Amino acid sequence: MTPKTAPDASRRSERSRRAILDAALQLVGETGYQRLTIEAIAARAGVGKQTIYRWWPSKAAVLLDAFAASAEEAAAGEHELPDTGDLEADLKLVLRMTVDELNSPVFDAAHRALAAESIVNPEVCAQFTERILEPQLGLYARRLAAAQRAGHIRADIDPRTALELLTGPLTHRWLLRTLPLTHEYADAVVDLTLRGLTGG
Repeated sequence: MTPKTAPDASRRSERSRRAILDAALQLVGETGYQRLTIEAIAARAGVGKQTIYRWWPSKAAVLLDAFAASAEEAAAGEHELPDTGDLEADLKLVLRMTVDELNSPVFDAAHRALAAESIVNPEVCAQFTERILEPQLGLYARRLAAAQRAGHIRADIDPRTALELLTGPLTHRWLLRTLPLTHEYADAVVDLTLRGLTGG
């Protein structure tokens, strides 16, 4: 008689965790953050709510992990911004991709929810900044520093300030919905920013 294989608890736990994160992203897009509940996430994921509370203290923590996991998957294998030697082309490519991400319904709902929660919850703000924002901004800083070393932008430019000139306008237009967020707008932001960075 062949002995039965014991269930793989770690695999089952990972399946449950993935189902919970997926459910959180789906539901925040459908109902909004205010109506999102642990009970609804548990029901959608097919787990008990105590399973969620065993791993996360709040719906904000679940959503933060879900958003971080989604961002990591989207950036899989991409550890730096492209460096083809053509800074303008590289930045336009990246900002166009950022526009597409910001316009994605799933990304939009989760990102807005976390941005709003960060205003009133310092812990979520710190986690969101550390896990999501700073790693992404670091990619820009390193690409701009490389451009400085190559002589493509002025040596007196602070890369951190420069990256905020690139990313800030997109974030402002997305957050406040002042005007459509388009590839053409991303290109214009790059063109204007590079005039200042190169002295051109």
